[in-house]
Amino acid sequence: MADLFIGPDLADDLEIAAITAAIGNDPAVVHETERLVIGGGARRRERRHLLLPALHALQNAKGWISPGGLNHVCDLLQVPPAEAYGVATFYEMFRVDEPDHTDAVTHVCVDAACQIAGNEELIADIETAGGHVHRSPCLGQCERAPAQFVQGVGESDHVPADAVAVDIRVPQHGEPSLRLLANVGVVDPTSLESYRANGGYTSMARAIELGPEGVCDAIADSGLSGRGGAAFPTGVKWRAVAAEQGRPKHVVANCDESEPGTFKDRVVMENDPFAVIESLTLAGFATGAENGWIYIRGEYPLATARLQNAIEQARAAGLLGPDAAGSGHSFDIEIRRGAGAYICGEETALFASLEGFRGEPRSKPPFPTTHGLFREPTAINNPETLLNGLDIVAHGADAYRGRGTEGSPGTKLLCLSGRVAKPGVYEVEFGITLGDVLALAGGLTGSGTLAAVLMGGAAGSFVGPEALDMPLTLEDTRERGTTLGSGVVMAFTDEIDMTAVCTRISEFFRNESCGQCVPCRVGTLRQHETMVQLGRSGSLSDDRRALIDDMARVMVDASICGLGHTAASAINSALDLGLIGNRT
Repeated sequence: MADLFIGPDLADDLEIAAITAAIGNDPAVVHETERLVIGGGARRRERRHLLLPALHALQNAKGWISPGGLNHVCDLLQVPPAEAYGVATFYEMFRVDEPDHTDAVTHVCVDAACQIAGNEELIADIETAGGHVHRSPCLGQCERAPAQFVQGVGESDHVPADAVAVDIRVPQHGEPSLRLLANVGVVDPTSLESYRANGGYTSMARAIELGPEGVCDAIADSGLSGRGGAAFPTGVKWRAVAAEQGRPKHVVANCDESEPGTFKDRVVMENDPFAVIESLTLAGFATGAENGWIYIRGEYPLATARLQNAIEQARAAGLLGPDAAGSGHSFDIEIRRGAGAYICGEETALFASLEGFRGEPRSKPPFPTTHGLFREPTAINNPETLLNGLDIVAHGADAYRGRGTEGSPGTKLLCLSGRVAKPGVYEVEFGITLGDVLALAGGLTGSGTLAAVLMGGAAGSFVGPEALDMPLTLEDTRERGTTLGSGVVMAFTDEIDMTAVCTRISEFFRNESCGQCVPCRVGTLRQHETMVQLGRSGSLSDDRRALIDDMARVMVDASICGLGHTAASAINSALDLGLIGNRT
Protein backbone atom coordinates (compact mmCIF):
# COMPACT_ATOMS: atom_id res chain seq x y z
CA MET A 1 0.00 0.00 0.00
CA ALA A 2 3.00 2.30 0.19
CA ASP A 3 2.27 3.79 -3.24
CA LEU A 4 -1.19 4.80 -2.03
CA PHE A 5 0.07 6.89 0.86
CA ILE A 6 -0.77 10.56 1.07
CA GLY A 7 2.87 11.48 0.70
CA PRO A 8 6.33 10.85 2.09
CA ASP A 9 5.37 12.12 5.54
CA LEU A 10 6.17 9.85 8.46
CA ALA A 11 4.66 9.77 11.92
CA ASP A 12 6.85 11.10 14.70
CA ASP A 13 7.53 9.35 18.00
CA LEU A 14 4.68 11.17 19.79
CA GLU A 15 2.14 10.09 17.19
CA ILE A 16 3.40 6.50 17.10
CA ALA A 17 3.20 6.28 20.89
CA ALA A 18 -0.34 7.66 20.89
CA ILE A 19 -1.50 5.22 18.20
CA THR A 20 0.16 2.28 19.95
CA ALA A 21 -1.56 3.18 23.22
CA ALA A 22 -4.91 3.37 21.44
CA ILE A 23 -4.87 0.21 19.34
CA GLY A 24 -1.91 -1.87 20.52
CA ASN A 25 1.28 -2.91 18.79
CA ASP A 26 -0.30 -5.49 16.52
CA PRO A 27 -3.89 -4.86 15.41
CA ALA A 28 -4.06 -8.38 14.00
CA VAL A 29 -3.72 -9.72 17.53
CA VAL A 30 -6.26 -7.26 18.91
CA HIS A 31 -8.99 -8.55 16.60
CA GLU A 32 -8.40 -12.06 15.28
CA THR A 33 -11.59 -12.88 13.41
CA GLU A 34 -11.67 -12.75 9.64
CA ARG A 35 -14.65 -11.02 8.11
CA LEU A 36 -16.07 -10.58 4.65
CA VAL A 37 -15.45 -6.99 3.64
CA ILE A 38 -18.38 -5.94 1.48
CA GLY A 39 -17.22 -4.13 -1.64
CA GLY A 40 -13.67 -5.44 -1.47
CA GLY A 41 -14.73 -8.87 -2.64
CA ALA A 42 -12.02 -10.66 -0.67
CA ARG A 43 -11.57 -12.01 2.80
CA ARG A 44 -8.92 -10.29 4.86
CA ARG A 45 -8.13 -9.82 8.51
CA GLU A 46 -10.43 -7.01 9.64
CA ARG A 47 -8.60 -4.24 11.47
CA ARG A 48 -10.57 -1.30 10.25
CA HIS A 49 -12.87 -0.98 13.26
CA LEU A 50 -9.83 0.36 15.13
CA LEU A 51 -9.69 3.41 12.86
CA LEU A 52 -11.79 5.68 15.09
CA PRO A 53 -9.68 5.02 18.22
CA ALA A 54 -6.53 5.66 16.18
CA LEU A 55 -7.84 8.95 14.80
CA HIS A 56 -8.84 10.07 18.30
CA ALA A 57 -5.31 9.30 19.48
CA LEU A 58 -3.76 11.38 16.69
CA GLN A 59 -6.13 14.28 17.27
CA ASN A 60 -5.36 14.29 20.98
CA ALA A 61 -1.60 13.98 20.54
CA LYS A 62 -1.10 17.19 18.54
CA GLY A 63 -4.50 18.80 18.08
CA TRP A 64 -4.81 17.58 14.48
CA ILE A 65 -4.39 14.53 12.25
CA SER A 66 -1.16 14.95 10.31
CA PRO A 67 -0.40 13.24 6.96
CA GLY A 68 2.42 11.31 8.63
CA GLY A 69 0.21 10.14 11.46
CA LEU A 70 -2.51 9.12 9.03
CA ASN A 71 0.04 7.25 6.92
CA HIS A 72 1.13 5.26 9.96
CA VAL A 73 -2.46 4.36 10.87
CA CYS A 74 -3.22 3.31 7.29
CA ASP A 75 -0.14 1.10 7.22
CA LEU A 76 -1.06 -0.59 10.50
CA LEU A 77 -4.73 -1.09 9.73
CA GLN A 78 -4.37 -1.65 5.97
CA VAL A 79 -6.92 1.04 5.18
CA PRO A 80 -6.57 2.97 1.89
CA PRO A 81 -5.40 6.48 2.81
CA ALA A 82 -8.03 8.18 0.68
CA GLU A 83 -10.72 6.34 2.63
CA ALA A 84 -9.10 7.11 5.98
CA TYR A 85 -8.88 10.77 5.02
CA GLY A 86 -12.56 10.68 4.09
CA VAL A 87 -13.39 9.29 7.51
CA ALA A 88 -11.26 11.89 9.32
CA THR A 89 -12.94 14.77 7.50
CA PHE A 90 -16.43 13.43 8.23
CA TYR A 91 -16.40 14.29 11.94
CA GLU A 92 -16.76 17.56 13.84
CA MET A 93 -14.03 16.72 16.36
CA PHE A 94 -11.21 15.95 13.91
CA ARG A 95 -8.92 18.43 12.12
CA VAL A 96 -6.76 17.55 9.12
CA ASP A 97 -5.21 21.01 8.69
CA GLU A 98 -2.41 22.02 11.02
CA PRO A 99 -3.76 24.62 13.48
CA ASP A 100 -1.93 27.84 14.28
CA HIS A 101 -1.85 26.89 17.95
CA THR A 102 -1.31 23.83 20.12
CA ASP A 103 -3.82 24.71 22.82
CA ALA A 104 -7.03 22.97 23.81
CA VAL A 105 -10.19 24.00 22.00
CA THR A 106 -13.39 24.85 23.85
CA HIS A 107 -16.53 23.72 22.06
CA VAL A 108 -19.50 25.93 22.92
CA CYS A 109 -22.99 24.81 21.96
CA VAL A 110 -24.95 27.03 19.55
CA ASP A 111 -28.20 25.06 19.43
CA ALA A 112 -31.55 26.14 20.86
CA ALA A 113 -31.23 25.56 24.62
CA CYS A 114 -27.84 27.29 24.73
CA GLN A 115 -28.78 29.84 22.07
CA ILE A 116 -31.41 31.30 24.42
CA ALA A 117 -29.19 30.96 27.51
CA GLY A 118 -26.38 33.36 26.64
CA ASN A 119 -23.99 31.25 24.61
CA GLU A 120 -22.70 34.27 22.66
CA GLU A 121 -21.69 35.96 25.91
CA LEU A 122 -19.84 32.81 26.97
CA ILE A 123 -18.04 32.64 23.63
CA ALA A 124 -17.00 36.29 23.94
CA ASP A 125 -15.70 35.73 27.48
CA ILE A 126 -13.60 32.73 26.44
CA GLU A 127 -12.14 34.53 23.45
CA THR A 128 -11.40 37.65 25.50
CA ALA A 129 -9.46 35.46 27.92
CA GLY A 130 -7.37 34.14 25.02
CA GLY A 131 -9.15 30.82 24.59
CA HIS A 132 -9.88 29.08 21.30
CA VAL A 133 -13.58 28.47 20.62
CA HIS A 134 -15.32 26.12 18.24
CA ARG A 135 -19.04 26.75 17.73
CA SER A 136 -20.51 23.30 18.19
CA PRO A 137 -23.87 21.61 17.68
CA CYS A 138 -25.67 20.37 20.81
CA LEU A 139 -23.29 18.97 23.42
CA GLY A 140 -25.91 17.05 25.40
CA GLN A 141 -25.76 19.34 28.43
CA CYS A 142 -28.99 21.28 27.87
CA GLU A 143 -29.90 21.28 31.58
CA ARG A 144 -26.80 23.38 32.32
CA ALA A 145 -26.85 25.70 29.31
CA PRO A 146 -24.82 27.36 27.92
CA ALA A 147 -22.77 24.20 27.51
CA GLN A 148 -19.08 23.79 26.83
CA PHE A 149 -16.72 20.89 26.20
CA VAL A 150 -12.93 21.15 26.13
CA GLN A 151 -11.06 19.04 23.58
CA GLY A 152 -7.61 18.53 25.01
CA VAL A 153 -4.21 18.41 23.33
CA GLY A 154 -1.85 16.05 25.11
CA GLU A 155 -4.37 15.72 27.93
CA SER A 156 -7.82 14.25 28.38
CA ASP A 157 -10.93 15.93 27.05
CA HIS A 158 -13.17 17.29 29.79
CA VAL A 159 -16.38 19.15 30.55
CA PRO A 160 -15.85 22.13 32.88
CA ALA A 161 -19.25 21.64 34.53
CA ASP A 162 -18.22 18.15 35.65
CA ALA A 163 -15.56 19.63 37.94
CA VAL A 164 -18.23 21.67 39.68
CA ALA A 165 -20.85 18.95 39.98
CA VAL A 166 -19.37 15.55 39.19
CA ASP A 167 -22.41 13.59 40.37
CA ILE A 168 -25.23 15.30 38.56
CA ARG A 169 -28.46 14.32 40.27
CA VAL A 170 -31.94 14.43 38.85
CA PRO A 171 -34.45 16.87 40.38
CA GLN A 172 -36.59 13.91 41.55
CA HIS A 173 -33.63 12.38 43.38
CA GLY A 174 -34.71 9.96 46.10
CA GLU A 175 -38.39 9.70 45.17
CA PRO A 176 -39.69 6.14 45.72
CA SER A 177 -41.61 6.17 42.43
CA LEU A 178 -38.42 6.18 40.37
CA ARG A 179 -37.52 3.04 38.46
CA LEU A 180 -34.95 3.89 35.80
CA LEU A 181 -33.43 6.71 37.86
CA ALA A 182 -33.64 5.01 41.26
CA ASN A 183 -29.86 4.55 41.53
CA VAL A 184 -28.90 8.10 40.60
CA GLY A 185 -27.38 9.78 43.63
CA VAL A 186 -27.78 6.58 45.65
CA VAL A 187 -25.21 4.23 44.13
CA ASP A 188 -21.54 5.14 43.86
CA PRO A 189 -21.07 5.14 40.05
CA THR A 190 -17.45 4.08 40.40
CA SER A 191 -18.09 1.02 42.59
CA LEU A 192 -19.40 -2.38 41.55
CA GLU A 193 -19.73 -3.26 45.23
CA SER A 194 -22.05 -0.28 45.78
CA TYR A 195 -24.12 -1.21 42.73
CA ARG A 196 -24.56 -4.82 43.86
CA ALA A 197 -25.39 -3.72 47.41
CA ASN A 198 -28.33 -1.78 45.96
CA GLY A 199 -29.75 -4.65 43.91
CA GLY A 200 -27.35 -4.68 41.01
CA TYR A 201 -27.20 -7.90 38.96
CA THR A 202 -30.40 -9.32 40.50
CA SER A 203 -32.04 -8.84 37.09
CA MET A 204 -29.25 -10.81 35.44
CA ALA A 205 -29.68 -13.59 37.97
CA ARG A 206 -33.40 -13.66 37.25
CA ALA A 207 -32.69 -13.71 33.51
CA ILE A 208 -30.56 -16.83 33.93
CA GLU A 209 -33.49 -18.48 35.73
CA LEU A 210 -35.88 -17.55 32.91
CA GLY A 211 -33.49 -18.53 30.12
CA PRO A 212 -33.02 -16.61 26.86
CA GLU A 213 -36.45 -17.46 25.48
CA GLY A 214 -38.13 -16.51 28.76
CA VAL A 215 -36.38 -13.14 28.78
CA CYS A 216 -37.45 -12.42 25.21
CA ASP A 217 -41.03 -13.42 26.12
CA ALA A 218 -41.03 -11.04 29.10
CA ILE A 219 -39.73 -8.15 26.99
CA ALA A 220 -42.33 -8.82 24.31
CA ASP A 221 -45.20 -9.24 26.79
CA SER A 222 -44.30 -5.97 28.51
CA GLY A 223 -44.97 -3.92 25.39
CA LEU A 224 -41.61 -2.16 25.71
CA SER A 225 -40.88 0.06 22.72
CA GLY A 226 -37.63 1.74 21.79
CA ARG A 227 -36.94 5.01 23.56
CA GLY A 228 -34.73 6.55 20.89
CA GLY A 229 -37.60 8.01 18.89
CA ALA A 230 -38.79 5.29 16.51
CA ALA A 231 -40.64 3.33 19.26
CA PHE A 232 -40.04 -0.03 17.58
CA PRO A 233 -41.15 -3.02 19.72
CA THR A 234 -38.06 -4.24 21.59
CA GLY A 235 -39.33 -7.79 21.96
CA VAL A 236 -39.72 -8.15 18.19
CA LYS A 237 -36.14 -6.99 17.66
CA TRP A 238 -34.62 -9.27 20.31
CA ARG A 239 -36.57 -12.34 19.15
CA ALA A 240 -35.46 -11.76 15.55
CA VAL A 241 -31.79 -11.68 16.55
CA ALA A 242 -32.21 -14.66 18.88
CA ALA A 243 -33.65 -16.68 15.98
CA GLU A 244 -30.53 -16.15 13.84
CA GLN A 245 -28.09 -19.06 14.03
CA GLY A 246 -24.69 -19.92 12.65
CA ARG A 247 -23.15 -16.43 12.56
CA PRO A 248 -21.59 -14.13 15.18
CA LYS A 249 -24.17 -11.83 16.76
CA HIS A 250 -23.92 -8.43 18.42
CA VAL A 251 -25.80 -6.18 20.82
CA VAL A 252 -25.05 -2.48 20.60
CA ALA A 253 -25.83 0.29 23.06
CA ASN A 254 -26.51 3.39 20.97
CA CYS A 255 -25.10 6.07 23.27
CA ASP A 256 -24.55 8.60 20.51
CA GLU A 257 -27.08 10.95 22.04
CA SER A 258 -26.88 13.84 19.57
CA GLU A 259 -30.49 15.01 19.16
CA PRO A 260 -30.54 18.70 20.24
CA GLY A 261 -32.24 18.94 23.60
CA THR A 262 -31.47 15.34 24.65
CA PHE A 263 -29.28 14.46 27.63
CA LYS A 264 -31.10 11.69 29.52
CA ASP A 265 -28.72 8.91 28.51
CA ARG A 266 -25.71 10.98 29.56
CA VAL A 267 -27.15 11.40 33.05
CA VAL A 268 -27.79 7.66 33.28
CA MET A 269 -24.35 6.69 31.99
CA GLU A 270 -22.53 9.09 34.30
CA ASN A 271 -24.48 8.16 37.40
CA ASP A 272 -25.50 4.52 36.89
CA PRO A 273 -22.93 3.00 34.50
CA PHE A 274 -23.07 -0.51 35.98
CA ALA A 275 -26.78 -0.68 35.12
CA VAL A 276 -25.92 0.01 31.48
CA ILE A 277 -23.35 -2.80 31.54
CA GLU A 278 -25.76 -5.22 33.23
CA SER A 279 -28.59 -4.38 30.85
CA LEU A 280 -26.38 -4.87 27.79
CA THR A 281 -25.19 -8.20 29.23
CA LEU A 282 -28.83 -9.21 29.69
CA ALA A 283 -29.57 -8.30 26.06
CA GLY A 284 -26.59 -10.40 24.92
CA PHE A 285 -27.79 -13.36 26.95
CA ALA A 286 -31.36 -13.09 25.62
CA THR A 287 -30.34 -12.81 21.97
CA GLY A 288 -27.39 -15.21 22.06
CA ALA A 289 -24.94 -12.44 21.12
CA GLU A 290 -21.40 -12.82 22.41
CA ASN A 291 -20.24 -9.35 21.35
CA GLY A 292 -21.37 -6.19 23.10
CA TRP A 293 -20.52 -2.69 21.88
CA ILE A 294 -21.07 0.75 23.35
CA TYR A 295 -20.93 3.54 20.78
CA ILE A 296 -20.81 6.76 22.78
CA ARG A 297 -20.57 10.31 21.56
CA GLY A 298 -17.10 11.81 21.82
CA GLU A 299 -18.30 14.81 23.84
CA TYR A 300 -19.15 12.62 26.86
CA PRO A 301 -15.74 12.07 28.54
CA LEU A 302 -17.07 11.47 32.06
CA ALA A 303 -19.66 8.94 30.90
CA THR A 304 -17.03 7.19 28.79
CA ALA A 305 -14.58 6.93 31.68
CA ARG A 306 -17.22 5.59 34.05
CA LEU A 307 -18.49 3.02 31.56
CA GLN A 308 -14.94 1.84 30.91
CA ASN A 309 -14.33 1.54 34.64
CA ALA A 310 -17.57 -0.41 35.00
CA ILE A 311 -16.57 -2.81 32.21
CA GLU A 312 -13.18 -3.46 33.81
CA GLN A 313 -14.68 -4.11 37.24
CA ALA A 314 -17.39 -6.35 35.78
CA ARG A 315 -14.80 -8.29 33.82
CA ALA A 316 -12.59 -8.75 36.88
CA ALA A 317 -15.61 -10.04 38.83
CA GLY A 318 -16.53 -12.60 36.17
CA LEU A 319 -19.64 -10.68 35.13
CA LEU A 320 -18.18 -10.37 31.65
CA GLY A 321 -16.10 -12.98 29.89
CA PRO A 322 -16.38 -16.68 28.98
CA ASP A 323 -19.05 -17.36 31.63
CA ALA A 324 -20.66 -13.95 31.99
CA ALA A 325 -22.36 -13.62 35.40
CA GLY A 326 -22.45 -17.42 35.72
CA SER A 327 -24.79 -17.73 32.74
CA GLY A 328 -22.69 -20.20 30.79
CA HIS A 329 -22.79 -17.64 27.99
CA SER A 330 -19.66 -15.90 26.70
CA PHE A 331 -20.10 -12.15 26.48
CA ASP A 332 -17.83 -9.10 26.55
CA ILE A 333 -18.11 -5.40 25.76
CA GLU A 334 -15.99 -2.84 23.91
CA ILE A 335 -16.43 0.94 23.82
CA ARG A 336 -16.06 3.10 20.74
CA ARG A 337 -16.13 6.90 20.90
CA GLY A 338 -17.86 8.81 18.16
CA ALA A 339 -16.36 12.08 17.01
CA GLY A 340 -19.19 14.53 16.53
CA ALA A 341 -21.66 13.46 13.83
CA TYR A 342 -25.42 13.66 14.46
CA ILE A 343 -26.10 11.19 11.66
CA CYS A 344 -24.28 8.45 13.60
CA GLY A 345 -27.27 8.22 15.92
CA GLU A 346 -29.03 6.49 13.01
CA GLU A 347 -28.42 2.80 13.54
CA THR A 348 -26.91 1.86 10.19
CA ALA A 349 -24.73 4.99 10.13
CA LEU A 350 -23.54 4.02 13.60
CA PHE A 351 -22.55 0.58 12.32
CA ALA A 352 -20.60 2.13 9.46
CA SER A 353 -18.82 4.48 11.83
CA LEU A 354 -17.96 1.74 14.30
CA GLU A 355 -16.59 -0.38 11.44
CA GLY A 356 -14.24 2.47 10.47
CA PHE A 357 -16.14 3.96 7.54
CA ARG A 358 -17.83 7.31 7.05
CA GLY A 359 -21.02 7.39 9.08
CA GLU A 360 -23.40 7.19 6.15
CA PRO A 361 -26.73 5.35 6.50
CA ARG A 362 -27.47 2.18 4.57
CA SER A 363 -30.66 1.44 2.70
CA LYS A 364 -33.06 -0.97 4.40
CA PRO A 365 -33.82 -3.83 3.91
CA PRO A 366 -31.81 -5.79 4.87
CA PHE A 367 -32.44 -4.85 8.49
CA PRO A 368 -29.94 -4.89 11.37
CA THR A 369 -31.51 -8.00 12.90
CA THR A 370 -29.99 -9.99 10.02
CA HIS A 371 -27.37 -7.60 8.57
CA GLY A 372 -26.24 -5.16 11.22
CA LEU A 373 -22.75 -4.57 12.57
CA PHE A 374 -20.18 -6.25 10.29
CA ARG A 375 -23.25 -7.39 8.30
CA GLU A 376 -24.10 -9.79 11.12
CA PRO A 377 -27.28 -10.10 13.24
CA THR A 378 -27.46 -7.15 15.64
CA ALA A 379 -29.84 -5.79 18.26
CA ILE A 380 -29.29 -2.09 18.89
CA ASN A 381 -30.98 -0.10 21.67
CA ASN A 382 -30.28 3.10 23.57
CA PRO A 383 -29.50 3.06 27.32
CA GLU A 384 -33.01 4.03 28.39
CA THR A 385 -34.52 1.11 26.47
CA LEU A 386 -31.95 -1.29 27.89
CA LEU A 387 -32.58 -0.16 31.48
CA ASN A 388 -36.28 -0.89 31.04
CA GLY A 389 -35.24 -4.47 30.36
CA LEU A 390 -33.75 -4.76 33.85
CA ASP A 391 -37.01 -3.56 35.41
CA ILE A 392 -39.14 -5.93 33.32
CA VAL A 393 -37.06 -9.02 34.07
CA ALA A 394 -36.83 -8.21 37.79
CA HIS A 395 -40.52 -7.49 38.38
CA GLY A 396 -42.35 -9.12 35.48
CA ALA A 397 -44.24 -7.90 32.44
CA ASP A 398 -47.54 -7.51 34.28
CA ALA A 399 -46.03 -5.21 36.90
CA TYR A 400 -44.43 -3.19 34.15
CA ARG A 401 -47.76 -2.82 32.34
CA GLY A 402 -49.26 -1.57 35.58
CA ARG A 403 -47.62 1.79 34.91
CA GLY A 404 -48.39 4.09 32.01
CA THR A 405 -51.22 3.37 29.57
CA GLU A 406 -52.31 0.36 27.58
CA GLY A 407 -50.73 1.69 24.40
CA SER A 408 -47.67 3.15 26.14
CA PRO A 409 -46.78 1.03 29.16
CA GLY A 410 -44.03 1.91 31.62
CA THR A 411 -42.22 5.14 32.35
CA LYS A 412 -40.43 7.66 30.15
CA LEU A 413 -37.36 9.80 30.73
CA LEU A 414 -37.96 13.38 29.67
CA CYS A 415 -35.33 16.07 29.12
CA LEU A 416 -36.69 19.39 30.38
CA SER A 417 -34.82 22.48 29.24
CA GLY A 418 -35.30 25.97 27.92
CA ARG A 419 -37.35 28.41 29.96
CA VAL A 420 -38.14 26.15 32.93
CA ALA A 421 -37.12 26.75 36.53
CA LYS A 422 -35.67 23.29 37.18
CA PRO A 423 -34.22 21.85 33.99
CA GLY A 424 -33.10 18.23 34.14
CA VAL A 425 -34.08 14.63 33.49
CA TYR A 426 -37.47 13.56 34.83
CA GLU A 427 -38.96 10.08 34.98
CA VAL A 428 -42.72 10.07 34.52
CA GLU A 429 -45.39 7.52 33.75
CA PHE A 430 -46.76 7.68 30.24
CA GLY A 431 -50.02 9.63 30.34
CA ILE A 432 -48.94 12.67 32.35
CA THR A 433 -49.94 15.88 30.59
CA LEU A 434 -47.52 18.34 29.07
CA GLY A 435 -48.72 21.04 31.45
CA ASP A 436 -48.07 18.82 34.48
CA VAL A 437 -44.55 18.07 33.23
CA LEU A 438 -43.78 21.78 32.95
CA ALA A 439 -45.15 22.26 36.48
CA LEU A 440 -42.96 19.39 37.67
CA ALA A 441 -39.99 21.35 36.36
CA GLY A 442 -40.95 24.39 38.43
CA GLY A 443 -42.95 26.23 35.81
CA LEU A 444 -41.77 28.84 33.36
CA THR A 445 -39.05 31.45 33.66
CA GLY A 446 -38.30 34.33 31.29
CA SER A 447 -41.45 36.34 30.61
CA GLY A 448 -43.54 33.53 32.08
CA THR A 449 -45.80 33.44 29.03
CA LEU A 450 -45.49 30.28 26.99
CA ALA A 451 -44.99 30.68 23.25
CA ALA A 452 -44.27 27.07 22.31
CA VAL A 453 -42.75 23.78 23.41
CA LEU A 454 -40.36 21.86 21.19
CA MET A 455 -41.26 18.18 21.47
CA GLY A 456 -38.75 15.50 20.50
CA GLY A 457 -35.82 17.77 19.69
CA ALA A 458 -34.79 19.40 16.43
CA ALA A 459 -36.23 16.37 14.59
CA GLY A 460 -39.54 16.85 16.42
CA SER A 461 -42.07 19.67 16.26
CA PHE A 462 -43.35 22.70 18.11
CA VAL A 463 -46.69 22.72 19.92
CA GLY A 464 -48.46 25.76 21.31
CA PRO A 465 -50.06 26.54 24.70
CA GLU A 466 -53.25 24.78 23.57
CA ALA A 467 -51.33 21.47 23.84
CA LEU A 468 -50.75 21.72 27.61
CA ASP A 469 -53.59 19.25 28.17
CA MET A 470 -51.96 16.68 25.84
CA PRO A 471 -51.20 13.33 27.54
CA LEU A 472 -47.62 12.35 26.85
CA THR A 473 -48.08 8.94 25.28
CA LEU A 474 -47.04 7.55 21.93
CA GLU A 475 -50.63 7.42 20.78
CA ASP A 476 -51.74 10.85 22.00
CA THR A 477 -48.74 12.74 20.64
CA ARG A 478 -49.17 10.96 17.31
CA GLU A 479 -52.85 11.96 17.24
CA ARG A 480 -51.87 15.59 17.88
CA GLY A 481 -49.38 15.52 15.02
CA THR A 482 -46.26 15.66 17.18
CA THR A 483 -43.88 13.17 18.81
CA LEU A 484 -42.18 12.27 22.06
CA GLY A 485 -39.09 11.35 20.07
CA SER A 486 -36.07 11.07 22.34
CA GLY A 487 -37.92 12.75 25.23
CA VAL A 488 -37.11 16.42 24.59
CA VAL A 489 -39.45 18.97 26.17
CA MET A 490 -37.96 22.44 25.55
CA ALA A 491 -40.00 25.46 26.60
CA PHE A 492 -39.91 28.85 24.84
CA THR A 493 -41.52 31.99 26.21
CA ASP A 494 -42.84 34.91 24.18
CA GLU A 495 -39.79 37.18 24.47
CA ILE A 496 -37.63 34.74 22.47
CA ASP A 497 -36.85 35.38 18.80
CA MET A 498 -38.29 32.19 17.33
CA THR A 499 -37.10 33.03 13.83
CA ALA A 500 -33.52 32.94 15.08
CA VAL A 501 -34.20 29.63 16.84
CA CYS A 502 -35.71 28.07 13.71
CA THR A 503 -32.93 29.43 11.51
CA ARG A 504 -30.42 27.66 13.73
CA ILE A 505 -32.45 24.42 13.54
CA SER A 506 -32.36 24.63 9.75
CA GLU A 507 -28.61 25.32 9.84
CA PHE A 508 -28.13 22.30 12.08
CA PHE A 509 -29.75 19.97 9.56
CA ARG A 510 -27.88 21.56 6.67
CA ASN A 511 -24.59 20.91 8.46
CA GLU A 512 -25.44 17.44 9.74
CA SER A 513 -26.79 15.95 6.52
CA CYS A 514 -24.23 13.38 5.41
CA GLY A 515 -24.86 14.39 1.79
CA GLN A 516 -25.32 10.84 0.58
CA CYS A 517 -28.80 11.34 -0.91
CA VAL A 518 -29.92 14.28 -3.04
CA PRO A 519 -33.31 15.01 -1.38
CA CYS A 520 -31.71 15.58 2.02
CA ARG A 521 -28.50 17.20 0.78
CA VAL A 522 -30.33 19.76 -1.36
CA GLY A 523 -33.49 20.04 0.71
CA THR A 524 -31.74 20.94 3.96
CA LEU A 525 -29.63 23.54 2.14
CA ARG A 526 -32.64 25.19 0.49
CA GLN A 527 -34.57 25.10 3.75
CA HIS A 528 -31.77 26.97 5.53
CA GLU A 529 -31.55 29.53 2.71
CA THR A 530 -35.27 30.16 3.06
CA MET A 531 -34.96 30.64 6.82
CA VAL A 532 -32.10 33.11 6.34
CA GLN A 533 -34.24 35.06 3.87
CA LEU A 534 -37.12 34.98 6.33
CA GLY A 535 -34.87 36.43 9.03
CA ARG A 536 -34.01 39.33 6.73
CA SER A 537 -37.49 40.08 5.39
CA GLY A 538 -39.66 39.04 8.32
CA SER A 539 -42.24 37.38 6.12
CA LEU A 540 -42.81 34.61 3.59
CA SER A 541 -44.61 34.79 0.29
CA ASP A 542 -47.18 32.13 -0.55
CA ASP A 543 -44.85 30.81 -3.25
CA ARG A 544 -41.96 30.51 -0.81
CA ARG A 545 -44.14 28.70 1.74
CA ALA A 546 -45.31 26.32 -0.99
CA LEU A 547 -41.67 25.64 -1.84
CA ILE A 548 -40.94 24.75 1.79
CA ASP A 549 -43.88 22.34 1.81
CA ASP A 550 -42.73 20.75 -1.46
CA MET A 551 -39.19 20.29 -0.18
CA ALA A 552 -40.48 18.71 3.02
CA ARG A 553 -42.59 16.20 1.09
CA VAL A 554 -39.67 15.22 -1.13
CA MET A 555 -37.33 14.76 1.86
CA VAL A 556 -39.90 12.61 3.65
CA ASP A 557 -40.62 10.49 0.58
CA ALA A 558 -37.15 10.02 -0.87
CA SER A 559 -34.46 10.42 1.80
CA ILE A 560 -32.52 7.32 2.83
CA CYS A 561 -32.80 7.84 6.59
CA GLY A 562 -34.66 9.62 9.33
CA LEU A 563 -32.60 12.80 9.17
CA GLY A 564 -34.13 13.76 5.85
CA HIS A 565 -37.54 12.48 6.92
CA THR A 566 -37.68 14.83 9.91
CA ALA A 567 -35.46 17.78 8.90
CA ALA A 568 -38.47 19.97 8.06
CA SER A 569 -40.74 18.96 10.94
CA ALA A 570 -39.85 21.69 13.42
CA ILE A 571 -39.76 24.45 10.79
CA ASN A 572 -43.12 23.49 9.32
CA SER A 573 -44.74 23.25 12.75
CA ALA A 574 -43.42 26.72 13.65
CA LEU A 575 -44.91 28.08 10.44
CA ASP A 576 -48.24 26.35 11.10
CA LEU A 577 -48.38 27.82 14.61
CA GLY A 578 -47.57 31.32 13.36
CA LEU A 579 -44.40 31.46 15.44
CA ILE A 580 -42.49 32.60 12.36
CA GLY A 581 -43.13 33.73 8.79
CA ASN A 582 -46.13 36.03 8.60
CA ARG A 583 -47.24 35.74 5.01
CA THR A 584 -47.22 38.65 2.54
